[in-house]
Amino acid sequence: WLSANDPPGAFPPIDASVEEPNGLIAAGGDLSTPRLLAAYRRGIFPWYEEGQPVLWWSPDPRCVIFPEAVHVSRRLARTLRSTRLSLTANRAFAAVIDACAGPRRYSDATWITPAMREAYVRLHAQGHAHSVEAWRDGELVGGIYGVILGRIFFGESMFSRVRDASKIVLVKLAEALRQADFHCIDCQLPSPHLISLGAELVARDRFLAALPEHCSNDIQLADWTEFFRHPEN
Repeated sequence: WLSANDPPGAFPPIDASVEEPNGLIAAGGDLSTPRLLAAYRRGIFPWYEEGQPVLWWSPDPRCVIFPEAVHVSRRLARTLRSTRLSLTANRAFAAVIDACAGPRRYSDATWITPAMREAYVRLHAQGHAHSVEAWRDGELVGGIYGVILGRIFFGESMFSRVRDASKIVLVKLAEALRQADFHCIDCQLPSPHLISLGAELVARDRFLAALPEHCSNDIQLADWTEFFRHPEN
């Protein structure tokens, strides 16, 4: 158990996590910016529901997308060529997180609690959390948000209000990150949607071993958001 008074990095060793549920490593603490950043640098992320304490996870294996390995099916390629969607970066972060928290076809529940929303909006204001948005005729119809540390995009959630909007957003994000020399997109947990786009499962030890090299504050990268300022993208 973590206390809100514990130092931000006071997480137990990763190998102390349990196998069932997969990767649960700690409970409690808070969602302060220092604690969240310390967690991500250790390969840990928060995930819980309203009424629970904050739960902290580091599953094994880990689901990631390497930007150079994103998979575009023939049908999705046709959609990308003909899409009427326009994409932006960091134009509507709060709207994206609100849409991700909204009801889904299969459930009205959400793990994006008011406290989580507040914490990630705060991360965005401080330059740590980012979004990519898809628009059609001025309406927000898809998006993704996550945290960037060094050359890793730690994806949190995405949504789609029209067919393939979230796929288009993810493919274009991967292209932007590849051009900016990012290492990977951390997807945390697998889903058929992610696997269809080239996500793969890697051993947690492999993922954790990459963090010290790729999450350094000293890494100088090209501005990935420039990709979304050109209409052809």
